[in-house]
Amino acid sequence: MTDKDIIHERGRSLEDDYFRKKDRQLIEKLQHAAEADRARADISRAAGLSDPALADELLALGFTAETVALLPIVPIVQMAWAEGGVSAAERDLIVRFARSRGITEGSAADAQLSAWMSARPSAEVFTSAGRLIRAMLDSGGAGGLSPDELVAYCEDIAAASGGVFGIGKISGEERKLLSNIAAVLKGRG
Repeated sequence: MTDKDIIHERGRSLEDDYFRKKDRQLIEKLQHAAEADRARADISRAAGLSDPALADELLALGFTAETVALLPIVPIVQMAWAEGGVSAAERDLIVRFARSRGITEGSAADAQLSAWMSARPSAEVFTSAGRLIRAMLDSGGAGGLSPDELVAYCEDIAAASGGVFGIGKISGEERKLLSNIAAVLKGRG
């Protein structure tokens, strides 16, 4: 074999390696796109939402098909954090509400809820949740919950740890937050 043939073979080998690498990258990209489409469809189905942009927003906030059932619980968690931490009484009420909504102990949603009660969720989760819950309520994907019921649960959380001898159970800060949550959930905010 001549030097020219060796150089030609080496060039062909490098070219083949290059195109194999490009093919692998394209296949991986297609697989990731298919996984993203599957995740979007799963979360849309679980949340009862048909708008792909809302599904993308839920995914961007860290929700999955397994945890999206927590979405209506977000304002309740937000209320618990209104005064800087989640008390034992608030934690018990939140867990009771979650169990009544089908969040089972040991599930991915239960783990996420525990994390939210231990470390305050990002402001983005709280900010986006209201509008997403409103869409979920409008589509019937909130399992029969109404805005009034969610606001009532928020009031229960606000009253759970506040006040002395029943006086001043809900602080001014909690009242303001409760008003904001009610306005968003009822479509006025």
